[in-house]
Amino acid sequence: MELIMLSGGILALPVLAFITSFLFWPGVLLKAYNWYWRCRLGLVVSYAHSASYRFCYTSRGTPGGATPSLLLLHGFSATKDMWLPVVKHLPRDQHVVCVDMPGHEGTSRTGAEDYSIQGQVRRIHQFVQSIGLDKRPFHLVGTSMGGNVAGVYAAHYPACLSSVTLVCPAGLVYPTESDFITRLRKMEESEQEEAIPLIPSTIQELEDMLKLCCYAPPNLPRQALRGLLDNRTPNNGFYKEVFMEIVGEKSRHSLQENLHLITSPVQVIWGTEDQVVDVSGAAVLQAALPNCQVALLDNCGHSVALERPRKAAKLIVDFLSAQEVSDESAKKLS
Repeated sequence: MELIMLSGGILALPVLAFITSFLFWPGVLLKAYNWYWRCRLGLVVSYAHSASYRFCYTSRGTPGGATPSLLLLHGFSATKDMWLPVVKHLPRDQHVVCVDMPGHEGTSRTGAEDYSIQGQVRRIHQFVQSIGLDKRPFHLVGTSMGGNVAGVYAAHYPACLSSVTLVCPAGLVYPTESDFITRLRKMEESEQEEAIPLIPSTIQELEDMLKLCCYAPPNLPRQALRGLLDNRTPNNGFYKEVFMEIVGEKSRHSLQENLHLITSPVQVIWGTEDQVVDVSGAAVLQAALPNCQVALLDNCGHSVALERPRKAAKLIVDFLSAQEVSDESAKKLS
């Protein structure tokens, strides 16, 4: 009986710790959950340095396989962990790297010169060189802000890439303005200090952000929302600094201004219900890059990696396979 009671007490400790964390430190619990998910997926957290600058990234597998390595660039105010749902559906032998963008999560936080799109492109290239990813052409994937960076990277460093996937990319001149872009323009014209929809400070603002970014927002319990908010709000000052850089004159249309320099094969993935950057941007890319492959996802918003991770992973894998077949055919013809 004493042994049973002792065993029950030992088992109760982690349950008690879980309940306590959920009630009082939900942000810590969410970080622990991401750690657990990374472990299950075989992702290892590592650090790379370029002089005094530090990059934090996760990776799985080794380069040199049948398909090119994948480098995934997340969006504004997210982290490398936003790709976890997509990595789950990628082949286990696929070499994949997810990096924290400049200033985000574990990557060095410096100043505005690194937060513009051009500044982020320079830093990402330093990262690529620091881990030797440039020794063989790799496939670059970027979403939202990361899509803007990925497109400009493709324009400036074509020799490093085999191909690129742009997921709901920012940085274009959109034929149809989203409500979000219209609201930003009005804020700019009025010069009024208003809350930025992508930088929530309250539970209600966080819920509004999820509704903005997702066609079908996840139905999260209030404590989970509190945890997300607790992990974000200490960085809100930094997020605002980055936001002002990427919507400023130098960066706002960076992708649009560099489209004519892109020579790599391009894949475009876009949610038809995107309320952040309108899906009409896909037509802009198709007009500028006639050979690009466009996949429009119905009933999907801006957060493709969250809403349609399985589909996004399949589209990327299929695109890589098609490029491999195309390369083989080209070699035979030559």
